[in-house]
Amino acid sequence: MQIRRSLIDLTDLSGDDLRYVFERTAEFERTQPGKLLEGITCVNTFFEESTRTFTSFNLAELRLGADVVNLSPRDLSLAKGETIEDTAISLGAMGVDVLVVRHPEDGFPQRLAAVFDGHVINAGDGSHAHPTQALLDMYTLSEEFDGVHGRTIAIVGDVAHSRVAHSLIAGLKRAGAEIVLVGPAPFLPEDYAERNVRVERNFDAVLPQADAIVLLRIQRERFESMPLTDADYVRDYRLDADRLKKIRDDAVILHPGPYNRGMELDDCVLDFAGWRYAKQVRHGIPIRMAVLDFLVHGRR
Repeated sequence: MQIRRSLIDLTDLSGDDLRYVFERTAEFERTQPGKLLEGITCVNTFFEESTRTFTSFNLAELRLGADVVNLSPRDLSLAKGETIEDTAISLGAMGVDVLVVRHPEDGFPQRLAAVFDGHVINAGDGSHAHPTQALLDMYTLSEEFDGVHGRTIAIVGDVAHSRVAHSLIAGLKRAGAEIVLVGPAPFLPEDYAERNVRVERNFDAVLPQADAIVLLRIQRERFESMPLTDADYVRDYRLDADRLKKIRDDAVILHPGPYNRGMELDDCVLDFAGWRYAKQVRHGIPIRMAVLDFLVHGRR
């Protein structure tokens, strides 16, 4: 068996790979690419709910002409005693080329990639990584600022449990951005500063410095009991009308979704000129088209 290239996190991509994926994304946004994945079979298996990632992978695969199969957990033979590794081996033997997987367990996609005779794409694993979401966020920022080198990007909220934040930190560091992590200690331990990023507790002090603010939702499903009250979080870290007054005129605001109105942001943020959520979502399909094309065909 030949183990082919997979995308488990952004550390799997070199700087040249990142630039190529972004170039292909721009091409796919300008013109219809044709059936670049004709004859390629993609299986999407999501063990967690998803709206944007699941739909955009499906549409990306279909627009590239791939054969697409969606398997829910109940469609698999895991309840009969089959391991997920055996499932991956079976799918590879059937001629499946690409396996897109989301799972609540950290490291789950790596287990598949170790045995699957094809390409594995991590669509989110536990609190570990979500590389394609980070790619579309980086692409959105790069388009906004003509690159992110030297730009100050503030990532705010439940960083410790955010797979998007972990992948985005890795990607932004590689691209030369200045990263500021903002949040209370239960959501952002002090040891994150060891990753060559700034850790700040005072959101208001960071606002005037940031070129971009990436808001995160609280990952309630990762906690047995919440370490602080909603009221405390809203008081110190919600982006609202008063805090919008402290943001620079040319700053932009991102959110990987789903966002919680009234918690990490007030409704007024959705009317802010720099709110880029819809643009992020639009980039999701061409980014995933570019990733699929790159993994299957390499750089061309």
